[in-house]
Amino acid sequence: MDVGGGGGGGEGITHRAVVVNGINMHVAEKGEGPVVLLVHGFPELWYTWRHQIHGLAARGFRAVAPDLRGFGDTDSPADVSSYSMFHLVGDLVALIDSLGQDQVFVVGHDWGAMVVWSLCMFRPEKVRAVVNLSVTFTPRNPARKSVEYLRSLYGEDYYVCGFQGHNITYLLAMSCESSGSKVLRNRWSLWRFVAGLSGDVNPQDKSIANVYASIGRVLYIVRLSIHNVSYIIIFHKSYFIF
Repeated sequence: MDVGGGGGGGEGITHRAVVVNGINMHVAEKGEGPVVLLVHGFPELWYTWRHQIHGLAARGFRAVAPDLRGFGDTDSPADVSSYSMFHLVGDLVALIDSLGQDQVFVVGHDWGAMVVWSLCMFRPEKVRAVVNLSVTFTPRNPARKSVEYLRSLYGEDYYVCGFQGHNITYLLAMSCESSGSKVLRNRWSLWRFVAGLSGDVNPQDKSIANVYASIGRVLYIVRLSIHNVSYIIIFHKSYFIF
């Protein structure tokens, strides 16, 4: 069964819905061979892994990248209690079983890494090997409340803390207002911003050649940013509040 999931991602990536652990999970996959399960972070989707999917498939692996529970085209149960780590790990275990595998390679990133660490602890027999990015293993501390701990480290503006009291539209608006006012304060700041985005030009050099080089690089970045439309549409459909 083909589903959108943002669609695309390049030639040969197929999309389907799999019934796992009481929900419909959207899965993107490509290739034949040993399974590599790719688990995305926040705020991400299967699309995070589109380049790795092609690379793994070309090297003789079957790359499988789901949208986690509550993300993208995977079901989003209404009850917050349906998002415990037991549920999330259960989804992955059921997905592995649905693929007809006893064990798989697993790669996690960000929040997905936390889910993968738990998968390794709860069901180690399902994991052939693991690679986790961004988030190291941290044992659970029952005496520490996660939100309060993050607030003590990063302050009230940290996104996890902000989500507790405001909807996402408010947070995005505040972020854009703050950064935009600093960037657009004067034309020189704007030029430095554009040059900085380009990555390979000198913001101190205002020559025509350098300007053209910078604008070209920024247009390339804008083209890449079009990919983010997939995220906007799908997150709006799943759980962002607008």
